[in-house]
Amino acid sequence: MATTTAALEAQVAVRATKLLINNHWVESISGKSFPTVNPATGMEICAVAEADAADVDKAVHAARAAFEKGPWRRMAAAERGQLLHRLADLVEKNADELARLESLDNGKPYHIAKAADLPLTIACYRYYAGWADKIQGKTIPIAGDYFCYTRHEPVGVVGQIIPWNFPLLMQAWKLGPALAAGNTVVLKPAEQTPLTALRVGELILEAGFPEGVVNILPGYGPTAGAAIAWHHGVDKVAFTGSTEVGHLIMEAAAKSNLKRVTLELEARAPTLYLPTRTWTRPSKAPISRCSSTKVSVAARARACLWKQRRMTSS
Repeated sequence: MATTTAALEAQVAVRATKLLINNHWVESISGKSFPTVNPATGMEICAVAEADAADVDKAVHAARAAFEKGPWRRMAAAERGQLLHRLADLVEKNADELARLESLDNGKPYHIAKAADLPLTIACYRYYAGWADKIQGKTIPIAGDYFCYTRHEPVGVVGQIIPWNFPLLMQAWKLGPALAAGNTVVLKPAEQTPLTALRVGELILEAGFPEGVVNILPGYGPTAGAAIAWHHGVDKVAFTGSTEVGHLIMEAAAKSNLKRVTLELEARAPTLYLPTRTWTRPSKAPISRCSSTKVSVAARARACLWKQRRMTSS
């Protein structure tokens, strides 16, 4: 393990460690930073700028200006799709580096990141690139001499908060549909795994996205994450993570500006093994689909085994 980790560290150059706001790499307003750690060794990889409420406010203003006044709003839908295709091409071009960086910062084996996470991430960006010019309204026949139609428009500034287990893919799941629909984004990666999100930020700049369209703010949930959920300039918040934090985000959205909310929360698809004749030989499928990661295990299902409590009397 030590040899593998040392090889990864030697092969990966970490460059992006600041906040990405309005297409510029900047230090946090407070000047604070936090360490991101190699889970294989427990050693610090590097220090990353720590965003808080002041940085969120700055990023939201940049995203709002980009949405209302910048070229993004006037850009043809097909051009947005071309930018997403260009981003997918850049992710594919740098797939080996991104897989090594994901392994170093997240802890999953390099071969899994390269064989699964990267192809899925690239496919996600390309899928939503294809949707960009296919978001259409309808014409509706009604009584009278009237023309009735619907038109789908972007929501506006979208706040996005992603977890640590699939950093690259979760980022693509959030950015892809929001950008294809013409929104601007303030994204907070998990504090445990900020490095690939920031590297993709470099690729976003290389692809040619306009200023303020994508803003990436590493930081902690109770500070940066809460500031996104409570901010009156954010029109929607999308969150993947725990049910407990999902409750907090719903509350913040309701008590601030009634922003729209999309939540993907934990504890789905449990597998129950009850005390039957065959329970001692359960299927290995749910467990075999687990992959080691930085914090715990990323399981596609939960395996719950029945344990009978034996009561004794003294």
